[in-house]
Amino acid sequence: MLNIICKTDPISGKDLFDVVERPYVMHRSDETSLTIYFESENNRRTYLEVPVEHPTSELSVNLDNPTDEMIDEG
Repeated sequence: MLNIICKTDPISGKDLFDVVERPYVMHRSDETSLTIYFESENNRRTYLEVPVEHPTSELSVNLDNPTDEMIDEG
């Protein structure tokens, strides 16, 4: 399993050198774990309140090109 540790607070942008007892969030999948440390509990809560986007669920895939845009009329 790949373990990724992020010591840069994604809210404040500050690099954290001492992460002992810092608030954190851990994301896990079957192959990867990601631990993100935060400067404060407030920043951690702000991060958790950011909505997750899933743009591919809102888009339809159309491989057909029914317009003449790409035709060379030369």
